Amino acid sequence: MSQKGEKTKQEIREKAYQLFAEKGFKEVTMKDICEQTGLSRGGLYRHYESTEQIFLEIVNAFSDRQKDEVFAKMEQHIPATVILEELLAKYANEMMDCENSLSLAICEFYSNPVISKEDNTVGKHYGISKATWTALINYGIGTKEFNPVNPEAVFHVIIFAYQGVRMYSRLMKIDQEIPDQITGEIKRLLLPEKD
Repeated sequence: MSQKGEKTKQEIREKAYQLFAEKGFKEVTMKDICEQTGLSRGGLYRHYESTEQIFLEIVNAFSDRQKDEVFAKMEQHIPATVILEELLAKYANEMMDCENSLSLAICEFYSNPVISKEDNTVGKHYGISKATWTALINYGIGTKEFNPVNPEAVFHVIIFAYQGVRMYSRLMKIDQEIPDQITGEIKRLLLPEKD
């Protein structure tokens, strides 16, 4: 695909992301995306066949980007505590940013029985996230920066607390103390007490 075509696809994904965050998945149509991007229907369909295809590219990009960033930092021997602080700060910011949350859209998308039977993408994303976090936690245990914990259990605390707050942020105001408490407890689980 040409550089111009890639740029157009990126713009489509960015505009569609905002629509999915605002309306959820079910309420967004290809017509909405045409209006948001200024593309004709033919122009949009030249790049994407459906809202499902656009949404999957958006979600896949998030999952792959976090995995690539974390593994690259571990290969560069960046301290596990630095990587952890960066990830938790990002998660805390996202927990407070209800306007840009895809949580509702993700639930709607994956609760569709046709999609969930055809493609277990939510399981794939869960697996990528789990592999990324457990690799980081094992890395930190190996460098003696983290306590010897059960990496899978800590991952579950992180991911389900994070996603729970993201979902609740669509329904109620979330005070900053909530992500601060969650990230503080994760650090308490992982980081040895200072003497």
